[in-house]
Amino acid sequence: MTLAPERRAISPTEAHHSGAQHASSKPSGINPRLSVTSDTVRPPRPAYKKSGRPNADAHLTPEDIEAIGVELDALRKEVMDSRGARDAAYIRKVIATQRYLEMGSRALLLFSGVKVKGVRPAWWLGTAGLSVAKILENMEIGHNVMHGQWDWMRDPKIHSTAWEWDNASPSSQWKHSHNEIHHTFTNVLGRDNDLGYGILRVDEDQKWNLFFLFQPIWHVGNALLFEYSIAAYDLELGRYVATKKRMSEDEKAKFRSDAKEVVDKIKRQATKDYVVHPVLSAATGSSRTTLTANVVANLVRNVWTNTVIICGHFPPGIATFEKTSIEGETRGEWYVRQMLGSGNISGSKAMHVMTGNLSHQRIRDLMERYDLPYVTGSLGKQAASVYWKVVELSLPNKVEGRRRRDIVRLAAKKAWRKKSLGRF
Repeated sequence: MTLAPERRAISPTEAHHSGAQHASSKPSGINPRLSVTSDTVRPPRPAYKKSGRPNADAHLTPEDIEAIGVELDALRKEVMDSRGARDAAYIRKVIATQRYLEMGSRALLLFSGVKVKGVRPAWWLGTAGLSVAKILENMEIGHNVMHGQWDWMRDPKIHSTAWEWDNASPSSQWKHSHNEIHHTFTNVLGRDNDLGYGILRVDEDQKWNLFFLFQPIWHVGNALLFEYSIAAYDLELGRYVATKKRMSEDEKAKFRSDAKEVVDKIKRQATKDYVVHPVLSAATGSSRTTLTANVVANLVRNVWTNTVIICGHFPPGIATFEKTSIEGETRGEWYVRQMLGSGNISGSKAMHVMTGNLSHQRIRDLMERYDLPYVTGSLGKQAASVYWKVVELSLPNKVEGRRRRDIVRLAAKKAWRKKSLGRF
């Protein structure tokens, strides 16, 4: 969860000359989400959703929501005001550690083919170190830098407008889909594509079709190839395939340009991991083992990153929202939606670092005081609950008087007639 709606990234030069304005300093009439209150009387949230599940925030009064917004604005200000040399030293230390770890691991992999008593110690140590280095770069560094978390330092080397991460998805496309769309419309059905990434049904209020019968398989495949899935997702490949015939020539040209950017980025990543470093290991006869080490490190990074992210928005107890519920949404209501739409991972300080501090939240007391569910648990517990949910929601919702297998059978007959699984 973030403490403020995402805004356009400000370059170091802009920040130096103009300063970053606090969003709430702008007139609230421009955008209701910039204020914790609203002059417009909004209808209260219904007690129950379409699926029959209760809305966790239905009991909150407008005064409650305003008070939550004021309190979180104060917390945000406290965090922003506390930033300083200690924080700058921390991120620079993390970046240096990650780079030394990667370089050291790649140096070890030059000898990954050498056996000692039937074991290749350099392969194991190098692969483990490279896996951790890639996770650190993606989670604690790349994700947070591209969020603009460190823009206040005005360091062009650690700035959201300049950082390119070790991932298949170009940073510019990721920032658009993640910062501008996901965090603006967190868990809003039909607006937040991160909710299941377009291939998973993770909420009872999402419409079911035959495509989702296979989602336990998609889920595993998505985890293993997560960086490529995210690249396709950021590119909006699925939307392009579904609407290509209705697109204008300008829209098609924009997609082709973005697709070329993705392909070029994947080529650079693949060349580095699967060509350059294996070739460098040829002198010690370690090309093949260096290649396998890079493959394994990327798989480990993909599975870890996927696991952390699904624990943030998919576990049981996480709320989703209808599109109509955010019309005229205030900043206070936006805060409440972020709170209810996000989960926590409990763990040690090392866990916080390896999860990009997505496991480190400061709002539990606030949620308990307002009787809002705080979803938390260990990484293993949260991930297992998500997988069970993926399996359970691969089937249609239970309907009184109807068997689910009959619903599936009827859907299969319709799909056979239309020659479609009903995905789009």
